[in-house]
Amino acid sequence: MAETPTTQQMLDQEMIARIGRRDQSAFSAIYDRLSGPLYSLAMKMLGDPAEAQDALQDVFLQIWSRAGSYDPDQSSVFSWTVLLTRSRVIDRLRARGRRSRVVVASTEETPTAAADASTVESAADTAEKNDEAARVRYVLTNLPSEQREAIEMAFFEHLSHHEIAARLGQPLGTVKARIRRGLLKLRQRLSTL
Repeated sequence: MAETPTTQQMLDQEMIARIGRRDQSAFSAIYDRLSGPLYSLAMKMLGDPAEAQDALQDVFLQIWSRAGSYDPDQSSVFSWTVLLTRSRVIDRLRARGRRSRVVVASTEETPTAAADASTVESAADTAEKNDEAARVRYVLTNLPSEQREAIEMAFFEHLSHHEIAARLGQPLGTVKARIRRGLLKLRQRLSTL
């Protein structure tokens, strides 16, 4: 059974339709509404503010260019933009891994002073990331188990919705709804911590 869209979902769908017609005020409105949660997601996955901002810019360019092909029967606007963000971030993580392998392969020795400075910077970064990760883990563990399980498969195992549905033996729509509801609860609860 299809869910009845909320007022916000209907407003989001209207904004996307207007963006598909190149309405810049609608684009600004959707940016104002979604940039915060999408940036938070990119930041959590990437751990780097500049890279998260770059990923967010890529996502909004995609929203601008793909708005005309958005299908409200497939997902809510929020879920669609979360998936776009997740995809862009995964691309960046893969590229980061390739760059790291190239750098490691091209350097024979790392100068000690540079390594020490890098260690100090990464220790502070690691502490901040650990705090943020602890908050996310805490909120995630308090989600209903079926939502938590679907989100963990999507974000930590990088499974598609189809793969999650197959693994859980659940209909695709059920899996998408669990992920959407879980992400909404996650966002609400993180904003109150």
